[in-house]
Amino acid sequence: MKLILSFLTFLFCGLSYAFELPSASSQCIVGIADDWNSTHVTLSYFEKNSAGWQQVGGEWKGRLGKTGLVWGRGIHPSPSGATLKKEGDGKSPAGVFDLGGVWGAAESVKKHPKTFYHQVTSRDLWVEDGGSRYYNQFLTLDHEPAEAWEKKAQMKQNDYPQSLKMFIAHNRPPNAVPHGGSSIFFHIWRNGGEARTAGCTTMVEERLRFLIANVDPSRRPLYVLLPRSEYQKLKPVWKLP
Repeated sequence: MKLILSFLTFLFCGLSYAFELPSASSQCIVGIADDWNSTHVTLSYFEKNSAGWQQVGGEWKGRLGKTGLVWGRGIHPSPSGATLKKEGDGKSPAGVFDLGGVWGAAESVKKHPKTFYHQVTSRDLWVEDGGSRYYNQFLTLDHEPAEAWEKKAQMKQNDYPQSLKMFIAHNRPPNAVPHGGSSIFFHIWRNGGEARTAGCTTMVEERLRFLIANVDPSRRPLYVLLPRSEYQKLKPVWKLP
């Protein structure tokens, strides 16, 4: 009986975690937190060549959501019955995520030619209203924000931590789940790393600029964020760096 139960447990886990990093992906940012309740993360950057994943440079520190981590909606499978991120829960989404474009206060930024970059103005919005048809989408108005929802969604300006940010494709449109969590980015950390976030991953400006300068959309860059125990368990299964 014990052997049967062990086999069923193995089979169940196998089905839940049947996934590998896409073969087309050859750039990966890895974030490892101590546990699900941690608001701190250790980050590292990897590139894949014929010899496999190779770490480029050393590790650096970052900050996570004020209430820790929870499974997010990315390209990975989440465990059956797992709690998933919700809007306003203060948690950083765990899993494997594609990376999107870059937004910033400056007219330009050092980046790969294929990376999308947009200089933020007062007419730029990022919608976090789970009831909106524009949920978790970037919009540019042809007028200054006037309606209440436009003003609420207006992207921050004159705020150093938000002056440079790269989109982490959690709950990505057009398949965004209403109230499933929005506006998740890499951006500059607040108060020199003393502040927790609302769900984003933050870091010192120098490291963020390093990432933005190096990621190449044609190499399908990914962000893997997991608690240490999950990372160790899933590393050989998901073929993680």
